[in-house]
Amino acid sequence: MLVDEIKAILEKNDYELDPDGISRIQTMLESIRDDNQINKLDFIINWFNKKREESDMVVEEIGIKELDKWNVDHNSGNIFHESGGFFRIIGIKASNTFDREVGKKGWTQPMIAKNPGGILGIIMKRINGIPHYLLQAKAEPGNIGKLQLSPTLQATTSNLLKAHGGAKPLFAEYFNEENNPKIIYAKWQSEDGGRFHLKSNYNMIVEVKSDEELEIPDSFIWVTLYQIKQLMKIENVVGPHVRGIISYL
Repeated sequence: MLVDEIKAILEKNDYELDPDGISRIQTMLESIRDDNQINKLDFIINWFNKKREESDMVVEEIGIKELDKWNVDHNSGNIFHESGGFFRIIGIKASNTFDREVGKKGWTQPMIAKNPGGILGIIMKRINGIPHYLLQAKAEPGNIGKLQLSPTLQATTSNLLKAHGGAKPLFAEYFNEENNPKIIYAKWQSEDGGRFHLKSNYNMIVEVKSDEELEIPDSFIWVTLYQIKQLMKIENVVGPHVRGIISYL
């Protein structure tokens, strides 16, 4: 087995390998060979481009006052959703910023304010022994090209609680730590501190049994780690949340 051969070479050169080290070897091998048992890379690229072409979402810029169910606080000027969920736009003042380019005088700016963090999660399933990751072609109004490859689950707490009045996100039940059979990775990770104020999301990779049948909508697709890395070579295809989650692997 190739893993054992690599392990033997490393140990011969005085590397001490714990279970995490063995896992890293396996991940390296995942990254350098296209072993997808379902979809070749060319098919995934064509599938994604077709999804972009078929997307009927129309995005246009409108004034803040035209937003439905979003309000402006007359005293502070903060922007908030009538449900109290999702996020708020607040103002902050940064001072004593000696290590920044503006010097100690600081600056003021709007920021997206802290709300309870959401879940960014990817389902992994071994197909013929090969790890496959379930991604979705997800439309977001700020995306270049409208669609980008996103995690299996990309949901704020407000989404999970259905504050928007819609349906609960698909596959949310697999990211409940109390009933999931195997969690590979689950950690809070911070978001961009230049735009978000004290914001973090729970990043997860969960494994389902190889014989479990999942009902996969046509906006989702199984990809390997190798394919994710190859897709990252194409501009504006792999979204930031996928890039962040797989950085653990």
